[in-house]
Amino acid sequence: MPNAQVLNTKKAIVEQLTERIQAATAVVFVDYKGITVAQDTELRNKFREAGVEYNVVKNTLTRFAANKAGFTEFDEVLNGTTSMATTTDDPIAPARIVSEFAKKNKNALRIKGGIVEGKVQTVDALNAFGELPSKNALVAQVLGTFLAPISSLAFVIDQIRQQKEGPAPAEA
Repeated sequence: MPNAQVLNTKKAIVEQLTERIQAATAVVFVDYKGITVAQDTELRNKFREAGVEYNVVKNTLTRFAANKAGFTEFDEVLNGTTSMATTTDDPIAPARIVSEFAKKNKNALRIKGGIVEGKVQTVDALNAFGELPSKNALVAQVLGTFLAPISSLAFVIDQIRQQKEGPAPAEA
């Protein structure tokens, strides 16, 4: 029977994990078996740059936290080596970083499951999210699409102006 101090510590960890899962726009559970220390450092740096919180978790405590947060689907997934990546910002960032890292490092990692915007996602869906560009890249693409017709119109109007004014005088 664990003593009261150990039990209270574990309850506090479960409570922290529950809050983290509930507050996140995305949670991705990762099997990190076979990753080297150098690869782990590189991966942690990528997560940090993207504003993603990443750490190794205890399966039992994480299972309790996920269940408490209302996600019982991870009981089968939370076994073996498990780490958890969460973000409150770009919901596809954790899956994208894991997918890119797995491709670059000969599948050193694999996604076990996760949650995006409060909905449990399959491994295939999370891997598909990993193929998408970042939120900022998507915004830039949309803005570029909006600006293209305006730029074309400005160019056409300038060409009409030049045609009516005649050729510009040559500088001596």
